[in-house]
Amino acid sequence: MDKSAGLGIFLNIRFTPETNLIRMQSVKKKIAFHTLGCKLNFSETSYMSNQEEALEFEHVDFDETADIYVINSCSVTRKAEKKCRRLIKQALKRNPEAHIAITGCYSQINPDELQKTEGVNIVLGNADKFNLFEHIKKLENNNEVDFDAGAREIAVNKPETFIPVYSSDDRTRTFFKIQDGCDYFCTYCTIPMARGRSRSHTIEETLKTAARIAETNSKEVVLTGVNIGDFGKRNDESFYELLKELSAVNGLERIRISSIEPNLLTDEMIELVAEKNNLMPHFHIPLQSGADEILKNMGRRYDTSVFASRVNKIHQTLPHACIAVDLIVGFPGETDIIFEESARFLKSLPVSYLHVFTYSERDNTRAVGMGKSVPGKIRSQRSKIMQKTSEEMKRSFYERCKGLKTKVLWEKEEFQGHMFGFTENYIKVKTEFDEKRKNRVDLIALNHLTDEGVYWV
Repeated sequence: MDKSAGLGIFLNIRFTPETNLIRMQSVKKKIAFHTLGCKLNFSETSYMSNQEEALEFEHVDFDETADIYVINSCSVTRKAEKKCRRLIKQALKRNPEAHIAITGCYSQINPDELQKTEGVNIVLGNADKFNLFEHIKKLENNNEVDFDAGAREIAVNKPETFIPVYSSDDRTRTFFKIQDGCDYFCTYCTIPMARGRSRSHTIEETLKTAARIAETNSKEVVLTGVNIGDFGKRNDESFYELLKELSAVNGLERIRISSIEPNLLTDEMIELVAEKNNLMPHFHIPLQSGADEILKNMGRRYDTSVFASRVNKIHQTLPHACIAVDLIVGFPGETDIIFEESARFLKSLPVSYLHVFTYSERDNTRAVGMGKSVPGKIRSQRSKIMQKTSEEMKRSFYERCKGLKTKVLWEKEEFQGHMFGFTENYIKVKTEFDEKRKNRVDLIALNHLTDEGVYWV
């Protein structure tokens, strides 16, 4: 495609043999978005792609040929950054004339590396990515409507303001960003550098956004952020107070809490989830290590006894609640004995499943060079061991829920004549595809657990 056409709407001049007249058609440029990383990133990508300026473009899937590719990046691990670079190459292979915009955490942490990457024209950090289309137009104007392969537009300012966003595609659930940033500065983590300090709107302002979400077709809202348990700390408010208010908003049929730190998960929050029918019995709690020595070196703000108390409180209050746990393996100083201690601790708790991460060195973090480094091969082995443990935990959790009557929200996608959904406590179920069931909540009984690890209803 001729790059001289620019990035917005361009004119395609066509001669008609019958009349020998010039017809001018307005044709939209194609734009594709791709998200790497967390649910927070997904909510922000959705916001970018649904801005008013985005209507000037035809939206296509990322694996199709596009004129502009936008990658909302992640920088939690080197693997995430490597995947971003791979996506850049794939996009340019599909269309060598395409323009590439990288936004998000990778851009914030390492903009110099991205500036030097072939094909990348726009690099925007977390403070600037919502101005994506302004930067596109700026490049157009500065380069006589077009910018060539060497043109660059860079904006990586310090993230300080809070912008509440929520995903608004045609899915059954909405990811609602209620908080951003983190004040914890764990020794292995770059998130405070990428996202800035913890911040959020007031409860009053957050409820205004929630009311707009309630008017959409989404049946479920997932509360997302970097450290959502810190919500309201600058306004003398709390996450518990927000939960109480959100549970009273008409139209929010299902509210699901995303990851929350164990030291911020209070008894009153757990009891509120048990009390309110629209607060889902599903908790995602970062542990990172089941050994106190490693937790201390990580700079975590709790020990294993605090974590165990939270898990046991949930299980006692809500026996069928789903309890998901984040775990990092291969942190510096994690010996075989410490790894086994961590594994035993996890197995002693009524945990539903694990999200296993392999430790990845990050520049400018205190963990680099801390203690004896664990060889990559051993990290990989430990990851596989804990992933297998997670599968066993999940099967056991599903078995414990056999016979339970619960509500399922059916997804819109069809797969080989079937459709899937998730229960209130996040158990995956499957049934024959029925158009009428899309985005519908049904009361079901969990009776038949298949060999593939889902319930058939």
